[in-house]
Amino acid sequence: MSWPDPRPGLVIRYSYLWRREADAGREEGVKDRPCAIVLALETAAGETTVYALPITHSPPSNPEDAVELPQPTKARLGLDSDRSWIVITEANVFIWPGPDLRFLAGQGPESSVHGMLPPALLSIVKDRFLARARARRASAVKRTE
Repeated sequence: MSWPDPRPGLVIRYSYLWRREADAGREEGVKDRPCAIVLALETAAGETTVYALPITHSPPSNPEDAVELPQPTKARLGLDSDRSWIVITEANVFIWPGPDLRFLAGQGPESSVHGMLPPALLSIVKDRFLARARARRASAVKRTE
């Protein structure tokens, strides 16, 4: 099995570990969810470090903490029709492909990829996440052991 290249904008199925879960001592995410890759950085060792942001149905308490996914994008990605947001206040960071990628239901062992975010939406999400990270208002949970 080969994994796709981890490109910014790729929406994957992933066992996301929330910051609050990591702070409570958990090492594994409670549920698999779609996540959007916002950064994929090559390391000196030739590996790729990925920053993945969670996609959730829970509306943010502060609208500035997330970017809503447009319904046409959700439909194209094969996600449900309920409202969803990409959270920009935290990320999971791991070496690609990592043990926490999950296969899509009904797709067999061939795919963990929902598809790509539109470039304009990716730009908004990435810019807002990076601005928060620079201001130390976004956290990263390192996943690769």
